[in-house]
Amino acid sequence: MPDTVFVLNGPNLNLLGLREPEIYGHDTLDDIAGMLEDRARELDLDIDMRQSNHEGHLVDWLHEAQATNARAVLLNAGGFTHTSVAVHDAIKSVKTPVIEVHLSNPHKRESFRHVSLIGQAARGTIAGFGALSYILALEAAARF
Repeated sequence: MPDTVFVLNGPNLNLLGLREPEIYGHDTLDDIAGMLEDRARELDLDIDMRQSNHEGHLVDWLHEAQATNARAVLLNAGGFTHTSVAVHDAIKSVKTPVIEVHLSNPHKRESFRHVSLIGQAARGTIAGFGALSYILALEAAARF
């Protein structure tokens, strides 16, 4: 049975493809899920992809990742990246490796996006490559 990688997406990521495509690209979350599922099959992994606009769901899903012995978590926390001590603490409370993922490069954007509470707790960060950021993170997770 393949190992599972949780792919958790935070607020407003349900609007990918519509919201600021000049920053986030034209791929929808469903497009990204399809790309991830194709690559995961090649890597003998399963994907469990979820999205929520609610912080507590991300915390619960991080706990679930550990409880189900997930191989890793790819986490695009959206705006919670810069504000959520709760998600930061949840990452630190689980042994499951977490990879922070961003479509854009936060360091090339507004100064408030330069500090990542998620990145401070995550195993690593992949950002700035659009939808490819998710694939690169999955490649990293396959090596854990």
